[in-house]
Amino acid sequence: MPDRFPVPSIDSVTAALRWALVFIFVFFGVAKFAAYEAEGVARIASHYPLFAWMYPLWGPRVASDVIGVIELSTAAALALGAFSPRISVLGGVMGICTFVITLSFSLGAPLWEEGYGFPFIGGLAQFLFKDAGLLAGCYAIAVLSARKAGLARD
Repeated sequence: MPDRFPVPSIDSVTAALRWALVFIFVFFGVAKFAAYEAEGVARIASHYPLFAWMYPLWGPRVASDVIGVIELSTAAALALGAFSPRISVLGGVMGICTFVITLSFSLGAPLWEEGYGFPFIGGLAQFLFKDAGLLAGCYAIAVLSARKAGLARD
């Protein structure tokens, strides 16, 4: 019996992470074009200064469509990044921006389940906190791709 197990290459680990993120961005992006998602996003984003201006100007449906286009563009950059490290860096940075923004929604928001309090998270926190892992994934893609493209060093 070997004393060590074979470890996957960093490229295969990066590929697994990349395609998982592409999957998430595609389905989240497509959902933004549906009325139910547009209304759900509007309940959160219409009160957020970065997005609030879009709702009186375009309404919830077009604002959600814009967010959907951004998410699908991020998915495309991540997917194309499998063939171009520089495009991969762009996709990773776009993902980082997406998740920094969504995590910032938690500032001042009611995160704890009413009647229970900390550490029992409510629905909004469940929606937002998963983005910490997705942010870390996009960060890893951006850093590994920057190294591969010669834009950063170890």
